[in-house]
Amino acid sequence: MPGRWLRYGIFLILVVAITAFMLPQLRQAPAQAAEDQDYRRTRLLIEVMEQIQKKYVEKKTPDELLTEAIKGMVSSLDPHSAYLTPEEYKDLQVETKGSFSGVGIVISMKDGTLTVVSPIEDTPAFKAGVEAGDRIIKINGKLTKGMNLMDAVKVIRGPKGSKVTLTILREGMSKLKDISIVRDVIPIKSVRYFLLDDGYGLIRLASFQENTTDDLIAALNKLQDQKVPLKGLIIDLRTNPGGLLTEAVNVSDQFLDKGLIVSTRGRAPGQEMVFKATPHMTAGNYPIIVLVNQGSASASEIVAGALQDHHRAMILGTPSFGKGSVQTILPLEDKGALKLTTARYYTPAGRSIQAKGIIPDLEVPFKPPAPAKAPEKNQGLREADLQGAMAPEDNPNPPAVDKEEGVKPEAKDNGDDQGSSAEPAGKDKAASDKDKLYYPKERLSKDNQMIRALDLLKAWQVFSRREPPANLQGAPKAVNQ
Repeated sequence: MPGRWLRYGIFLILVVAITAFMLPQLRQAPAQAAEDQDYRRTRLLIEVMEQIQKKYVEKKTPDELLTEAIKGMVSSLDPHSAYLTPEEYKDLQVETKGSFSGVGIVISMKDGTLTVVSPIEDTPAFKAGVEAGDRIIKINGKLTKGMNLMDAVKVIRGPKGSKVTLTILREGMSKLKDISIVRDVIPIKSVRYFLLDDGYGLIRLASFQENTTDDLIAALNKLQDQKVPLKGLIIDLRTNPGGLLTEAVNVSDQFLDKGLIVSTRGRAPGQEMVFKATPHMTAGNYPIIVLVNQGSASASEIVAGALQDHHRAMILGTPSFGKGSVQTILPLEDKGALKLTTARYYTPAGRSIQAKGIIPDLEVPFKPPAPAKAPEKNQGLREADLQGAMAPEDNPNPPAVDKEEGVKPEAKDNGDDQGSSAEPAGKDKAASDKDKLYYPKERLSKDNQMIRALDLLKAWQVFSRREPPANLQGAPKAVNQ
């Protein structure tokens, strides 16, 4: 019997010893297998590059092939991630400062199709009639199918005075439509402000740039410093494609004195952030209505969501775009950058609006003036239309788009959207400045959403002695976290 227990003891000792010896190797086996798989895939990439360099009908350099491989890898993640070449990275840095040369649209990929998120206000594209939701089928006659986002941006942009033609498909249209646009320098004026009537203000936020919060504070102070106290405010976020997250937080903070504004959650350490309001807000305790539409995206949705969840404002219009993700710019060794989606953001009530958008408290579709009918054009496709099609043998370089002789850029505003720049005869400067502050009645008469918002604010004043509707109460309410 003792011999039997001795044999069992020796056996157990051997098992433990062998396990202790093999365990590190067993742990390394999956890692080693993964490394072998990665190596095989890397070899495959090199093999494909070699075959292209040897046998493809046109010469391609290793740098060209690797750049396109990286772009393809990143663009496969989601519509907002992208590899930026050094040149594209510089352009992005210029944009956040306030101007660039192009047509003035924000684009994204939707269901594999190049789609306009929103035209930027008072730019060539805006004046030419490009609308949020338009699908860009061709650029200068070339199909956009298979074109990645950054390449599309590069083709659409160009020097001031040059021309680009976008072929778009709009919801409700049975045929494609060509829109010719003359490029111009696109100055981004993110904040404009007006009086709709005595005591009723309008602040238009076109984007979220580095100076947006400062400009907003100046606008609020100007509107609140009028002889007639401010009774209500409309914040217009329609066709606002977003911008800097920090500016969206700071803008929201001007209307809230406590509580959560937005939170972000990601997979990497440091991506879980919480942004809260400070006790010092600029806006007074008056009712606010926020206008949104399908062109309201990203940072503008953060502002709308924060004010909606805190019952600080009523949201009016149509559902917003639904971009509930955060992109981080990661500089790379080649002086380019990786624009990578690193987190999702959530409203104070914990809502993720990714692919859902901000749903208005009061849905009011915009009713545009009836468009004039244009002659129909043949939109048939040929081999030359296909993206990436080889050029004709006798002309290896694709023909440049001819600049149309005699075409002049569309007449631009006089730079003062708050009225005529000419001094009215017989009025002093103070009276003239006051006139400039009023929103043009002709423009207001064509905007059914803004008219509805203004009527609601005036009605609120009439019934102000009664218990106000939740979404029109002036003071913020705490939101359960």
